[in-house]
Amino acid sequence: MRATTFLGSRRVMSAIGQGMGGRPSAWSIQQAAPASPFHAAASSGGCSSSSSSSTAPSTSSSSSGSLPSGRPLRARLSRRLSTSARAAAVEAAPVPAAPPRSEVLTGDPANNVTDYIYSKMGTNLHLQPDHPICVIKQAIYNYFQANQPGLFKTFDGLHPVVSAHSNFDEVLVPKDHVSRSPNDTYYVNADTVLRCHTSAHQAELLRLGHPGFLVTGDVYRRDSIDATHYPVFHQMEGVRVFSPDEWTAAGLGPTEFAERELKAALEGMARTLFGANIECRWVDAYFPFTNPSFELEIFFNGKWLEVLGCGVMEQVILDANYPDGSGKKAWAFGLGLERLAMVLFDIPDIRLFWSGDERFLRQFKAGDLKAKFKSYSKFPPCYKDMAFWVSPEFTENNLCELVRGERGAGEWEGTHYGRVGALVKESDMLHLDDDVRMGIGGDLVEEVTLIDSFTHPKTQRTSNCFRITYRSMERSLTDDEINALQDRVREGVSGELKVELR
Repeated sequence: MRATTFLGSRRVMSAIGQGMGGRPSAWSIQQAAPASPFHAAASSGGCSSSSSSSTAPSTSSSSSGSLPSGRPLRARLSRRLSTSARAAAVEAAPVPAAPPRSEVLTGDPANNVTDYIYSKMGTNLHLQPDHPICVIKQAIYNYFQANQPGLFKTFDGLHPVVSAHSNFDEVLVPKDHVSRSPNDTYYVNADTVLRCHTSAHQAELLRLGHPGFLVTGDVYRRDSIDATHYPVFHQMEGVRVFSPDEWTAAGLGPTEFAERELKAALEGMARTLFGANIECRWVDAYFPFTNPSFELEIFFNGKWLEVLGCGVMEQVILDANYPDGSGKKAWAFGLGLERLAMVLFDIPDIRLFWSGDERFLRQFKAGDLKAKFKSYSKFPPCYKDMAFWVSPEFTENNLCELVRGERGAGEWEGTHYGRVGALVKESDMLHLDDDVRMGIGGDLVEEVTLIDSFTHPKTQRTSNCFRITYRSMERSLTDDEINALQDRVREGVSGELKVELR
């Protein structure tokens, strides 16, 4: 399950009426007030605000600003530093490298980060100019720069290891929220996590006094396995702070003004990416850190698609962090770059972003938003079913972590890894080739699906049957290697998750 976050929700809380509860929509408001730099873009095409009905959102965790010590931008910046000195420290950050292994795989009792996850750190897909993730990122950066030159500072290299306080508390995630569970979040220790989204840096950058900023980086979540979900993906956070003279000049209240500016900016961005005539609609949502909150949907290829989450920032966040924040108002948004790239470029499987295959990478070029992915191969899948009586230790996320992979061969200490790790030994993996040895299944696992579940009427024990789909994007898999993988999955499920195999 995902925690409530700008980027994690697949559904929204409730239906809304036209505009905001009967008030004029952002589209009609902007006709009556002085236009922001974004309004020309927002009104040039067929994009209009409309309403939608939906159900409650699925959930996912939040984020941070202050960062653990030892590397640029994760040192706890002293409150005694001047704002200018602290800002210089942030902006001088180098291109991010993978953190030291000992910083992430700590052996702490609370640590549930796997070697598979650690192997993805420092890859920086968002900094590779011709990679589709970077193509989308740069198009959004260019849009905001063109509309308000010099206002939005961009941050691409903030450290992904953050404090749990900044990841949750500073963005008002409740103490009992599901996102804090190690079933959803990767913990380095009880007080430190791998950021769950780029809102993790919101409070820190507000404290530095930036009136506008865009943060892009890799984020980490324990999640299901299918074509659209991956435990590492890329998000962008955007924030804009306004002063009283801006909403006074527009003849609007602070919240109404921030909402109008937010919607104008994001409708214009959607049209930049998806075309001038794209149809948009705004859906009421809930996020702990914004109020009111919205999701932007676009009508693309015959269906409505969620693009991003956003809202007017909760005033307590601004008051606590931004210099003289009590007299200001702000909006914030978050979006997933993989989600946009898959829609825009017709990319069918999220694993392709990580493949490194030149047949994939050479189809995309910096600045080209018109590219469409052309499939170069489709190797056959291999299905393996596994039925078992569940245990208290079992969750679907734990199963997916185990199936996807744990510590890679050559890195084993022969012991169980963390509270939700898998018991797999190096000696069991040596006959498999490299792409299989990065854990149990690694990126050969295409999907894990619950296909049957029942509860015994007498014992009240629950039995689940999961289907694991193995498929390589680069070669045909052999029966021997898949059978060996499945044997290790069964051993891990039985030994670590304490289930009774059937």
